[in-house]
Amino acid sequence: MSLSEGKIRHLKALSNKEGIIAAAAMDQRGSLHKAIASAKGVPADQVTPDMLTEFKVVVTKVLTPHASAILLDPEYGIPAAKARSSNAGLLLAYEESGYDNTKPGRLPDLLPHVSGKRIADWGANAVKILLYYTPFDEPQINDIKHAFIERIGAECRDLQIPFFCEFVGYDPKGGDEKGLEFAKIKPQVVIGSMQEFSKPQYKIDVLKVEVPINANYVEGSSVYKGQKAYTRQEALGHFRRAAEVATKPFIYLSAGVGNAQFVESLNMAAEAGTDYSGVLCGRATWKDGIPIYAKQGAKALEDWLKVEGVKNIEAVNAALKTAKPWYVKAGVPQPVHA
Repeated sequence: MSLSEGKIRHLKALSNKEGIIAAAAMDQRGSLHKAIASAKGVPADQVTPDMLTEFKVVVTKVLTPHASAILLDPEYGIPAAKARSSNAGLLLAYEESGYDNTKPGRLPDLLPHVSGKRIADWGANAVKILLYYTPFDEPQINDIKHAFIERIGAECRDLQIPFFCEFVGYDPKGGDEKGLEFAKIKPQVVIGSMQEFSKPQYKIDVLKVEVPINANYVEGSSVYKGQKAYTRQEALGHFRRAAEVATKPFIYLSAGVGNAQFVESLNMAAEAGTDYSGVLCGRATWKDGIPIYAKQGAKALEDWLKVEGVKNIEAVNAALKTAKPWYVKAGVPQPVHA
């Protein structure tokens, strides 16, 4: 894998001095809108764009001194990007929030007023795309998604801006992705996705991946709920196999789980000896602040984040001690002062 000088420079800006990507995520839009409305007990149309922007600014201001980068969206997140700590790089989302639910397959779309060039012009160090993906969907659906990612990869290559591709698994039959049955097939979903998007035609630089298990169903895990999908040894094996098929640097996403579950998953990744290169962690750090913001406002959210939010992000940072520098997996020399 060869990386252009421009991409290497940007990746360096997104990682800490050890070459680990210890990034926070705050690009939620539709889900954040609904969560604030629900916590306020009001209809969604009473949650204004200014509220979403205000929430993102506060989270970014408090958490970025403890992160190597922040992921934001161009719709509500540009003021937050300007409020971030000077040590933190910037990733911007390129996709529409959610997916087209009028057709099968959770097909993606791009923000109509955004381009890779605009993302670069806004000062971002990377383009991020979220793709709902499972190897078990219909071939014609996945073919549309493959072409979609190929186009974005080519755009990022021409701009010399890193391409972070995040894929989130789902059940094409409509099952519960948090349930026991999906937990049993999740390793195959994640491993198959990592294998596919490591292929060179996509020109992805960093895979943003789910952990290949659901820690709630790992027998004996600290967050075990009593129903078993895998023993701990089986879970560790899934981590290893997922890492082995990835030929690009990969980082873990928190996928909306709580802090305890995410940290337990990272501990398993460490125990398995995986060569992951960090995290992009969102809701596990700040989601418990949503009701505080909804009921008490921005100042109360800031006060909560300074204690609990910082504690959450530091717990994630502490779990990253065994992560490996992105440039090792990418097969490029260590950048100066990386």
